[in-house]
Amino acid sequence: MSEVKVNKISPRSGTDVTLGDSGDTFTIPAGATLTNNGTASGFGISWQSTIVTGTTLSAVAGNGYWIDTTSNTCTITLPGSASAGDQLIFVDYARTWGTNKIIIDSNGLNYQGNPDTFTVEYSTSGQTLNIVYSGATQGWIPIEDESVQLVGTPPPTQKAIFGFGTTGSLVSLTNLVSSSGVVATDTAGVGTARDRLAAASYGEDKAIFAYGRTGSPVSLKNLVSNTGVVASDATGVGTARRSLAAASYGNDKAIFGYGYNGSTQVSMTNLVSNTGVVASDVTGVGTARNSLAACSYGEDKAIFGYGFNGSNLSMTNLVTNLGVVGSDVTGVGTARNVLAAAGYGGDKGIFGYGQGASYTSVTNLVSNTGVVATDTTGVGTVRRGLAASSYGGDKAIFGYGLASDSSTKLSITNLVSNTGVVATDTTGVGTARDELAAAGYSISA
Repeated sequence: MSEVKVNKISPRSGTDVTLGDSGDTFTIPAGATLTNNGTASGFGISWQSTIVTGTTLSAVAGNGYWIDTTSNTCTITLPGSASAGDQLIFVDYARTWGTNKIIIDSNGLNYQGNPDTFTVEYSTSGQTLNIVYSGATQGWIPIEDESVQLVGTPPPTQKAIFGFGTTGSLVSLTNLVSSSGVVATDTAGVGTARDRLAAASYGEDKAIFAYGRTGSPVSLKNLVSNTGVVASDATGVGTARRSLAAASYGNDKAIFGYGYNGSTQVSMTNLVSNTGVVASDVTGVGTARNSLAACSYGEDKAIFGYGFNGSNLSMTNLVTNLGVVGSDVTGVGTARNVLAAAGYGGDKGIFGYGQGASYTSVTNLVSNTGVVATDTTGVGTVRRGLAASSYGGDKAIFGYGLASDSSTKLSITNLVSNTGVVATDTTGVGTARDELAAAGYSISA
């Protein structure tokens, strides 16, 4: 790398000038000024430190703005007068323009040759809009309006935790699972003993147990640290219910959905932030039901599947990486309830076991685009009321449950390879029980 001293440059009009090589240092003499002629993308842009979260913005030429539309659309009013070469840059700060768009008001000036009576909107998540004023005829012209891809994927969870359930009596004990799929002995329970709850990973390396039944539905939660330590009860948010499902989405968030509130099935959901904060109820999408299962797929999305609403169902509902639940998708495979699901292979999922016309051990694989496959012949003991979680970065484990005699509680497990192959029964460790929940935690093996 060398130092390049700039004294005076007077190129002919339209001539490109290249100074030095990548990494060179430029020394500008006292009194000299570098001026942007409007053709250098981002040159001289003054980036604003305040994140724009409001519904409106009056933009000032020469500025760059971070636009966060997580909660609402944003109408951006451009300057009422402009000179050729004036530049503005707008960036989708939270990758939410696909949900809440930005609207450009060109404020009396043309935009790509059209008057400001035309509607100009941008609605692609991850988009950057870089515009330069060209003059009165064409007005503002985008020189960049592409979507920027997500950079990197957080490491997957390596360990898992089974927790709570019923032995005939409600319990709050837990069992940790190592990154090699070995289940540990019982850990004394923390929090209110209950069953028919749900659990999911959040914050990349932690977990959350929430909702369930103590005799009647509850909405309390218990957070799990990245070392597998379960915290005491935290007051719940949202409608108390049991027999719901949960999954992670968006790489570091979670969603609880559906269930039974004590009088009827519901389809509402509750989003969980990457710090474990549970949001209030979101009006449900899809058929209200309970005793379903959910898992992640496609690295950052989720799927709810199967369940019961007076009869067994095999429908699914996909969840986007922003936590938006899609409408019903016609089901594939045996209609059933009280099954379990988990992610595997880094970007796929598996539904398994449960009760249809009888107890079963069939599984249904989920592709990385959310397509559910037909039944795979079951492996292991048929059962219902079990739980499942991912572990080891790309594998899954089914564990515990109720045997087909409807009275024997089980502690057996079945490991799932990173290609979705279910192994035969592994002799259980820990207290036999059913109606429990499981989730992944820790990115350290």
